[in-house]
Parts: sequence; structure tokens; C-alpha cells
Amino acid sequence: MSGRRVLLVDDEDDIRDIARMVLERLGGHTVHAAVDGAAGVAEAGRMVAAAQAPDVVLMDVQMPGLDGIDALARLRADEATRDLRVVMLTGGLGPGDAERLEPLDPAGVLDKPFDPMTLPARLADLLGW
Repeated sequence: MSGRRVLLVDDEDDIRDIARMVLERLGGHTVHAAVDGAAGVAEAGRMVAAAQAPDVVLMDVQMPGLDGIDALARLRADEATRDLRVVMLTGGLGPGDAERLEPLDPAGVLDKPFDPMTLPARLADLLGW
């Protein structure tokens, strides 16, 4: 389960800090973080270009500016990032979000709030690590 690269994209500082800590300390993963959808798309592209593609992008759905669903659409539209595994992190999908999300084929959806102590194991189970 250890040794995976995770790109964490969330606009909430507390969520990023907690998720990063448990993914690194309990999961043994290397975590890169981005503060919003646009930064997440840019960081995913940078990581792929540097031959250090993330094993998963863990992305919040509801973010100001470029939300997680639109960010996922941009990842899917780019040949370099289209095959990245993306798990959406959400406190709930808004009206129409499920319909927008389905054709983008996320690897899964995890609910917020999450139990920090089980996040690495839940992510590993979801992705078959």
C-alpha cells in the first residue's frame, strides 16, 4: 500500500492538512497538494511531464472557480492526463453534479467529512492497492 504518489486537490486548508498528514503518516504515501481545481490540473500536468504521474488524484468536488468536476473534465480532455485515476471527495453532490460526473469516469467517490484514521485504508480499498 505504501509508496504511492497522491495529488490532493482541495480548497480547504484544514482538509488538505489533515488528509496530507494521514496519507503520509498512516498510508506511507507521498502527497502533492493543490489549493483549487486550476492548480490541480496544472500540478497533474507538471507531475506527468516530470515522469512522476500521481497514482491517484484525490479531488474535492465543490471548490470556487474551477470546481472538481470541471477540473476532471480538463484532465480527461488532455492526452497526457486523461488516464489518471481520480477519486472525488465530496460533502454531497449538487443538482446535476452526478450527471456531469458520470461520463468522466472517476475511479470513485469518497464522502466528506471523512474519518482521518480510515482515509488511507478506504482509498487503498477503493483503488485495489
